[in-house]
Amino acid sequence: MALKTISTFLSPLSLPNHHNFSNFNTKSRNIYRKPTLVCCKSTQSQTQNRFPLSETQLLSSEPDGTGAAAPTRGDRFLERQHADEAAKLVIKEIKKSKKKKKKVLKVNTAVASCYGCGAPLQTSELDAPGYVDTDTYELKKKHHQLRTVLCGRCRLLSHGQMITAVGGNGGYPGGKQFVSADELREKLSSLRHEKALIVKLVDIVDFNGSFVSRVRDLTGANPIILVVTKVDLLPKGTDFNCVGDWVVEATTKKKLNVLSVHLTSSKSLVGIAGVASEIQKEKKGRDVYILGSANVGKSAFISALLKMMAQRDPAAAAAQKYKPIQSAVPGTTLGPIQIDAFLGGGKLFDTPGVHLHHRQAAVVHSEDLPVLAPQSRLRGQSFPVASKNGMAEKFNSIGLKGFSIFWGGLVRIDVLKVLPETCLTFYGPKRLQIHVVPTDEADEFYRKELGVKLTPPTGKDKADEWRGLETMQQLQIKFEDPERPASDVAISGLGWIAIEPKRKSLGISDNNFAETIKELHLAVGVPRPVEIFVRPPIPVGKAGAEWYQYRELTEKEEEVRPKWYF
Repeated sequence: MALKTISTFLSPLSLPNHHNFSNFNTKSRNIYRKPTLVCCKSTQSQTQNRFPLSETQLLSSEPDGTGAAAPTRGDRFLERQHADEAAKLVIKEIKKSKKKKKKVLKVNTAVASCYGCGAPLQTSELDAPGYVDTDTYELKKKHHQLRTVLCGRCRLLSHGQMITAVGGNGGYPGGKQFVSADELREKLSSLRHEKALIVKLVDIVDFNGSFVSRVRDLTGANPIILVVTKVDLLPKGTDFNCVGDWVVEATTKKKLNVLSVHLTSSKSLVGIAGVASEIQKEKKGRDVYILGSANVGKSAFISALLKMMAQRDPAAAAAQKYKPIQSAVPGTTLGPIQIDAFLGGGKLFDTPGVHLHHRQAAVVHSEDLPVLAPQSRLRGQSFPVASKNGMAEKFNSIGLKGFSIFWGGLVRIDVLKVLPETCLTFYGPKRLQIHVVPTDEADEFYRKELGVKLTPPTGKDKADEWRGLETMQQLQIKFEDPERPASDVAISGLGWIAIEPKRKSLGISDNNFAETIKELHLAVGVPRPVEIFVRPPIPVGKAGAEWYQYRELTEKEEEVRPKWYF
């Protein structure tokens, strides 16, 4: 059949006589059988099963014809090439359409948040966090600028107003516009399942109270950079070598995966450069999360960090325009805030503060919160007060025994058994007044002066609602060397009291007291949820470097122990 077709095709042509077609039959049989056996229709049928045919392909799917109208081998090759190219274009368009659909869904389901506090933006509840008026919201949404919106609550906070947003703890009022501490903690629960770098913040003034307990439940096995904030508030003359060693000793007992410890001040930018360098070194493409208890100074630290990073990183410089809001109100940040602070991989996230029910901030009224935050360098207030002629006349030869000391309306200390030279030094907010009265008059003094001399609570109206100092804890403080501080009594969310068994500057000695006394007895009263910590004394002031002792370490401890930087 093929030979007949070829002869018919060639017969009208006039060819020169010297062309010999004697061997043409076998070759032509081999050449023209291949196109008929390896037909392009089989390829088209497979392509049709996978991809829908266009109108042009349907029109061209008619029989190829015979004789002179039959397609040549070149035509079939080109047809296959065009079909393959068309198939590739169809596959490419399908992939593009799928990507577009995914992107649209992601945008539609994502809720825009206030860049100041992380609360979802909304236009329905005026008093709730995240509220924006409808006109502003629609305008910003139209121009794709919702990430630049600051909610009404953040605007008020930036002007110094104290607006609580976390309900369920002490003086915080509840309501539908508030979120609970458990809800904020739940937002951080997924962090332990991610590969991230954790920057954990701790307040040096409230080290034990702000050190989040069970932090492993939040961070998992992720590495931690421990940042100690507000070191500029420590008393003048403090040796930071001693403080750094003290912090590392306290951190090692927590058995966390701590890479390094940094003593910092967001106000003076001390130590911030070291943290920025450590983050760049350890993040390795991972996201960086700033974690800490409420009001520990996360937003202030992020502002200082961006300011330091902006000197070398243009991304951090651009991120400074929309940084989280800072406020003395615990719970200012209500949701994770993403900050594009790195040119390389990974993002920076400000997270909601972990609200701890055992801190003083959880029980006082929102108007009294600024009183709890020290604004300047701490200066210890010691009792008894030494005078030029020895002890003040108010105290007799037995010292503080039999007296009660009130630290505002928040703390009461009954001195039960001490040495005559025993001294108590208070480190905390200056606005909290300290009053010393005989223990047998303490109850009446507290009832009479609460809200007046003993503040917070401030005012008689708030004093009437105050539940009082419901927890009274008996402390037995042992010591070996009376010339060194025995321990600190730390009040969660407030500060600490240094207990010195014997202070020479008081100029008192009583031989009737046996030198074998190695224990002091105190009773400390606080509001019910507030916790009391007895810890090794922190070496502050000029005297701290004199009595602080460095512990000798083994080789194994030297390898595992995190380094500290200042």
